[in-house]
Amino acid sequence: MDKIETYSQKAFSILREIYGLNAKFRDGQLDAILSVLQKERALVVQKTGWGKSLVYFISTKILREEGAGPTILISPLLSLMRNQIQSAEKVGLNTFTINSSNKETWEKVYDSLKNDTCDILMIAPEKLGNSEIISNILSYTRKGIGLFVIDEAHCISEWGHDFRPDYMRIKTFIQALSKEVPIIATTATANDRVVNDIKFQLGNNTKVYRGPLTRESLIIQIIEMLSQEERLAWLAENIKKIDGSGIVYCLTTRDCDLVANWLNINNISAVAYYADDKKIDRIQIENDLYNNKFKVIVATVALGMGYDKPDIKFVIHYQRPGSMLSYYQQIGRAGRDLKEAYAIILEGKEDDEIQNFFINTAFPTQNTIKEVLDLIENKSGISKTDILNNINIKKNRIDQCLKFLEIENLIIKEKNMYFRTVNPYQFNFEESNRIINTRLKELDEIKKYTKTKDCYMEFISKCLNDPYAKKCNKCANCKSHIFPYTIQNIKLIESARRFIENQEVIIEPRKKYPDSKNIPKELLNEIGWALCVYGDYGWGQLVKKGKYDDNYFSNKLVDASCNLLLNKKYELNPEVVVYVPSLNRKELVRSLACRIAEKLNIPCFDLISKTKKNLPQKNMENSKQQYENIKDCFELYSEYNVRGKSILLVDDMVDSKWTLTICGILLKQAGAKYVYPYVLASTAGKEY
Repeated sequence: MDKIETYSQKAFSILREIYGLNAKFRDGQLDAILSVLQKERALVVQKTGWGKSLVYFISTKILREEGAGPTILISPLLSLMRNQIQSAEKVGLNTFTINSSNKETWEKVYDSLKNDTCDILMIAPEKLGNSEIISNILSYTRKGIGLFVIDEAHCISEWGHDFRPDYMRIKTFIQALSKEVPIIATTATANDRVVNDIKFQLGNNTKVYRGPLTRESLIIQIIEMLSQEERLAWLAENIKKIDGSGIVYCLTTRDCDLVANWLNINNISAVAYYADDKKIDRIQIENDLYNNKFKVIVATVALGMGYDKPDIKFVIHYQRPGSMLSYYQQIGRAGRDLKEAYAIILEGKEDDEIQNFFINTAFPTQNTIKEVLDLIENKSGISKTDILNNINIKKNRIDQCLKFLEIENLIIKEKNMYFRTVNPYQFNFEESNRIINTRLKELDEIKKYTKTKDCYMEFISKCLNDPYAKKCNKCANCKSHIFPYTIQNIKLIESARRFIENQEVIIEPRKKYPDSKNIPKELLNEIGWALCVYGDYGWGQLVKKGKYDDNYFSNKLVDASCNLLLNKKYELNPEVVVYVPSLNRKELVRSLACRIAEKLNIPCFDLISKTKKNLPQKNMENSKQQYENIKDCFELYSEYNVRGKSILLVDDMVDSKWTLTICGILLKQAGAKYVYPYVLASTAGKEY
């Protein structure tokens, strides 16, 4: 019996141990497994639910039985790692992970490598840049690496829908591997451009295993509903008609909260899910969805890859996604083990604004990179805090630059300090412009998709260069529509409009100065409120019009403000209104404050004066620059005694909160007992 036949029998044996005696491989699965076992490099492009993880799990099982070292698996999301660990356990594999959320278990992971009890080690891609971690893994892995796996491999490619700079480290890691170490990369979302880019990074001898991408279970429909209130009403009216649970995707975290809250008050159990919020227990949410403890998870792309619940009945996009690649990835969550599932896009008028913001901020600009690099070069070591203190750039942009410069070996990080290397720097204009232009073309492509009269699934498959593209005979273009294109219950639209208009924003007081020193407790503002987020499709549009078109805030905004303020609970009800003055538009906020005061039947006083001009706060990009720009611009009149008073501090906009903080400190130093900030709109929420 030759080696390939032996491997085939072993693979079938493991498959049947897991799924029963009648289990069979899907087309291409065994070929990919045999490729790995023959020490080759392979790229598997197959639709979601095809079983890509089974390929490297069975390969790992056989390699480990032959005495090979552990598999190293690069995985981009914590939710994906958790899902893979559960799947690997079914195959009988001991799986460990190193990521940002489990530092307390890293020693246990290293022990498993030393004792050769680790079959698969999952690593978040950013950890490839940690030389200590990589050194530990390589030194503790006595038998060497048995298999190297790159899951969601489109993340390697600058042309992929979810390119991540940390994935650039993989190419360097691969170059250090022995040629005897097999490599497998897997993805469901790769057109020809992405496939070629991945092959270039893995090696041109990489074998590509590509299958049909048509999702037979999906029924696709696209509905244009420009206003948010229409889309909210549509969700409340139609999700109740669908048996089973599903996902609503939103482009912003704020919209996740908005949609989840709306569904809940309409008796549809829902929960918001997104990254970078410590209040959200994502593991618990994933488990609860899996066990159908609620009907809807309202998520950003944080739930975009690898989450494997076989009976998700629907995926609804609250806004149009940015590319066909990301869209296909997301609708792939639905209908994995169902005969029918729904994929619906609700197009909104804010879609292009949000997507263009994402495209334009995806990569640091040449000027930003050069400014950061020059500063590091002129210092003998500098911290991120000092970089922020010296450069007027947003913190997340500086993070982007530092990551880019580290990956390009232009700087090194030692503890918390950054140092310049001797490597020369040259910005690649053509590459940067090419990537941005590609993103814009992809946006145009999905806009064409939403307007096509042809089969939706066939359109998707052709965009992904699927050689097996065909009509689905199930979508709204192939058959008559599935869901109504209009709202049946018109009252729901008005209810949704009122809901949006009541989405006030809490203004938490700043508690620290930019140098991290505490602001004395007795000088802190109380919790305040904003009526809306600037530009949103409730009051936000009216605020925008009043500020920049009319130079006057309408009485509707005054009435809405008073309705909000009258419903608040205070330690002591405001006894006087004070406003933040402006040298440019002296009457705009003053008029607003006076009319609010009149409606509340309390006085409004000119207590604060602005003593000098400053640059617009909106042009200040980080907290240090915002504070320095405004810290000595205000003084307090002495004519009115504020001692012991409760004050409503009014302004039109809030972003960094430094203006309100400094004015509040002045009032507290003069003896005010309470200072409650109130503004019409928060602009911070527009940083998508």
